[in-house]
Amino acid sequence: MNPLEKINIGVVGVGHLGQYHVKHLSKISGANLIGVFDSNNKRNNSISKQYNTRIFDNLNSLIQSCDALSIVTPTQYHAEIAEQCIRSNKHVFIEKPITVSLSEADNILRLANNSGVIVQVGHIERLNPALLALDSYTLKPKYIEVQRLAPYTTRGTEVPVVLDLMIHDIDIVLALVKSQVDTIHASGLSIMTDSVDIANARIQFVDGTIANITSSRIAKDKVRKLKAFQNEMYVTIDFLLGLTEVYRIVKNKGPKGLAAVPLNENEGNKQIIYEKPPVNSFDPLRMELSNFIDSIKGKTKPIVSGSDGREALKVAIQIHEMIIKDLH
Repeated sequence: MNPLEKINIGVVGVGHLGQYHVKHLSKISGANLIGVFDSNNKRNNSISKQYNTRIFDNLNSLIQSCDALSIVTPTQYHAEIAEQCIRSNKHVFIEKPITVSLSEADNILRLANNSGVIVQVGHIERLNPALLALDSYTLKPKYIEVQRLAPYTTRGTEVPVVLDLMIHDIDIVLALVKSQVDTIHASGLSIMTDSVDIANARIQFVDGTIANITSSRIAKDKVRKLKAFQNEMYVTIDFLLGLTEVYRIVKNKGPKGLAAVPLNENEGNKQIIYEKPPVNSFDPLRMELSNFIDSIKGKTKPIVSGSDGREALKVAIQIHEMIIKDLH
């Protein structure tokens, strides 16, 4: 494909999140927003007027008019819509989680591989500026602690907290740890809904790394924090505040101007320094969708591939099933 050509793209589902896909795709220079399809006519009309885009009265018409589709529907419809798109040789961006089941995800990946189309999954926290601020550091964490807490709302309660909130952090942990999952221990409770509302998972990897992840949708305040510990370095990330901090040991004097504390009296040439790497200001969803467009053009690869989405789903399902088994 000519990298200068615009990618004709449509959005399937223009609810709470889908409207932001429309907003950004209407502004990305390499994209040409063809139109939208949603089962809710009121939402269709509102989005059409706001962004001056076409409403399609059936999904197939939109698919046939596009090079690529952004799928922002409830998760239970992801597989059916993605398969229809891929069978028509269209690239797909699928909001997280990729599908409800592993078999659905496997089928999508098989079809995409046979068709040669791009599948990207919307794990937006992978593009959080506070996480990307660590790109200049070599991360080899041995212990990771993550908290993702949210106040209760009625939206999204049909999805277990593991597949709604925790899966963000599962994806981040799998990206940070270059090893296979060995064992998982999980527990959780249903508090406000019939589904699991609070969950904790301890994931041990083959190389010995431990990740402890807690997610809740019945907290008083929003919390999205990650701490990672490795040999001679400790990092903290506050995804909400956009704050990244690094504590590490250096030999002799640290970089000029940084606060330093001697490690101990016996190792006077080693110091603990504190760094606050700059966190750039940008919209992660805009960057995510731009990455999708550039991947279609062959300029780069998806930051979160279909396979990545599948692996995060696999671990999330294991955790959820373990919790459900204990609850019953």
